[in-house]
Amino acid sequence: MSIPRLSDVISCLSDYDPDAVPVAQAQQIIRDFVTPIHAVEKLALRSALDRVLAEDIVSPIDVPQHDNSAMDGYAFAGAALEAGASLTLKVVATAYAGNGYDGAVGSGECVRIMTGAPMPRGCDTVVPQEFTREATATAVTIPAGAVKTGDNRRFRGEDLEAGKPALARGRVIRPADLGLLASLGIAEVPVQRRLRVAFFSTGDELRSIGEPLDAGSVYDSNRYTLHGMLTRLGCELIDMGVVKDEPALLEAAFRSACENADAVITTGGVSVGEADYTRQMMATLGEVSFWKIGMRPGRPMAFGRIASNGRSAYLFGLPGNPVAVMVTFYFFARNALLRMMGAQETPLPVLRAESQSAIRKKPGRTEYQRGILSVGDDGIRRVRTTGAQGSGILRSMVEANCMVVLGDSQGTVQPGEMVDVVVFEGLV
Repeated sequence: MSIPRLSDVISCLSDYDPDAVPVAQAQQIIRDFVTPIHAVEKLALRSALDRVLAEDIVSPIDVPQHDNSAMDGYAFAGAALEAGASLTLKVVATAYAGNGYDGAVGSGECVRIMTGAPMPRGCDTVVPQEFTREATATAVTIPAGAVKTGDNRRFRGEDLEAGKPALARGRVIRPADLGLLASLGIAEVPVQRRLRVAFFSTGDELRSIGEPLDAGSVYDSNRYTLHGMLTRLGCELIDMGVVKDEPALLEAAFRSACENADAVITTGGVSVGEADYTRQMMATLGEVSFWKIGMRPGRPMAFGRIASNGRSAYLFGLPGNPVAVMVTFYFFARNALLRMMGAQETPLPVLRAESQSAIRKKPGRTEYQRGILSVGDDGIRRVRTTGAQGSGILRSMVEANCMVVLGDSQGTVQPGEMVDVVVFEGLV
């Protein structure tokens, strides 16, 4: 499959302006440009959790493989039931799961049956043992109205029929999926190989943990939040550390990254002024657009594809501020990486909540404000911001459990007004 050119994707947009890109347009460009990788490996079932299915899984058997009892009780022919009358039956055998009764059950007879045991021939109804009375080893009485014909009977193939799809390609395998696959007797599953993502931070002021802080220097936190977010996505990580703001060092880092990874994520170096030599470098290495996105936080961003020595990788150049890194990752890079993995599209979970206070906002850009979501005794979801929303205040992301999303056209939010909320659980 041919890889689209970024310029071709952008040329389809009549209102494209790199200095004023709406959030939705940037997301659409990324979605249209990114293509899935195609590399499959087979894994033992126990090793497949959180991996992406590379092929549809078709059930090789009926589940269950026979009609069976949903209860511990007595199996019999429901035709014997009469409205308003009790029914006494002779117990002729006992059927267990894995050791059923092969004989036929005649009129006036029943079989003591355990949950999961195959339904004996001639039986279509099970009365739970707790609904019976005067039960002995040889007879049992079913009170009037205790059951109806067909009750408590599981049908062959009721869960899955042989030849029918069990799990679809692109599904991220969950614990319940492991159980389903095991119930089909499937020991190995085809999955997409892990996506390889190289990442590094740029900036002369950055120091790695363990190094002393000079005047004006700060510890690099972005690589650690990226490490956590990429690990949550199930990526194979290539941490390239901190790269100084020197063209030769940056070019070497970009070349090494795209030669060894499917995607490259950088933080810092994409703001006005900072990006001058980066633009020149990207023109040499590939096709990259530098955007000013109509959003807060996280306005500057670079996106495209770079190549070196016959290998190429998608590039996500994120801002340098810690909160902006997390916001741009979740609202731009996350879905793109999932698409590269071949995963089914999984939009971020959005809830509606009542704002507990006013939130100042100017129309014309999308804002992502850190929030604390709670549910009152009345069952109503309410949200309040964490306070100061500076893009360098990482502590606020720790305090928050959600992001309040205020769209382009939205203005100041009044107390009691409903807003969109993206919850963090499972994301951060």
